Amino acid sequence: MNGKPRILVTGAAGLVGQNLLLMLHEQGYDKIVAVDKHAGNLNVLRRLVPQVRIRVADLAEPGEWEALFDPHTVVVVLHAQITGKYPAEFVRNNVEATRRVLEAIAHRGAAFVVHVSSSVVNSVAADDYTNTKKTQEALVRESGVPHCVLRPTLMFGWFDPKHFGWLSRFMEKTPVFPIPGHGRYMRQPLYIRDFCRALVWAIEHRPAGKVYDVVGAERIDYVDVIRAIKRVKRLKTVIVHIPVRLFRLMLESYAVFSRKPPFTADQLDALCAGDDFRGVDTEQAFGFRQTPFEQALRESYCDPRYSHVLVSR
Repeated sequence: MNGKPRILVTGAAGLVGQNLLLMLHEQGYDKIVAVDKHAGNLNVLRRLVPQVRIRVADLAEPGEWEALFDPHTVVVVLHAQITGKYPAEFVRNNVEATRRVLEAIAHRGAAFVVHVSSSVVNSVAADDYTNTKKTQEALVRESGVPHCVLRPTLMFGWFDPKHFGWLSRFMEKTPVFPIPGHGRYMRQPLYIRDFCRALVWAIEHRPAGKVYDVVGAERIDYVDVIRAIKRVKRLKTVIVHIPVRLFRLMLESYAVFSRKPPFTADQLDALCAGDDFRGVDTEQAFGFRQTPFEQALRESYCDPRYSHVLVSR
């Protein structure tokens, strides 16, 4: 055993959780508890980091998971509903589950809470994800529990079933790739391994009351993201531009037949919203420089160890 603290991660089997727990293990943390309601994704985590203690639990429901907290444990709050067809899903998993976690911490204790919020709390968008993430962050900040908040922009990296990961795999399978409108929608994508470095720093330094906007260092238009993915994967896919209204109609039609659509009309609105986020200097705040974008893409989608491993949506 080493002197590193016990870590409990909620929503541990999602994109950030899988990457974070892998990094914690790489850095010698050996007392890690992973909580998630998705048993299949937890099985992926178990294969990647077999030393982690696994607990299948729905945090929106009372249960034995509430006894996992104690005054010596650092809690990383990752659970979130990111996409979905119904508002109730977002309320249940972003708001109700967080309220129960904070109640459990109030009764059992925690050494510190690291909350992963989202850059969307500063967005001009007004959708179910944005609104419930604002409420979730407010619950943490008003809880009285020692905590810090990190707000990442759109992330990409190993294990990603959505976003750039889905686009990357779709591009492999189709001869033609559609782009909404002109495609000049500025993005600030954040490499998941860089964000996890910031999380590990927060776990170790426990900056109480601090809020960090963690933004991808490079501003890049959506169409250029697609071209970069095509380039690093050496694909021959033809990129075509489709009117935004037609693109939206295609998404809405697909959502009728898909229980978990990979890209929704709300996300199209967010893509076109024109957000320009300002973030901390990660080198000054956390002690590292962000990975260059194309290098990060190559690590994400060409790495023989993990680029083929996905979590379910």
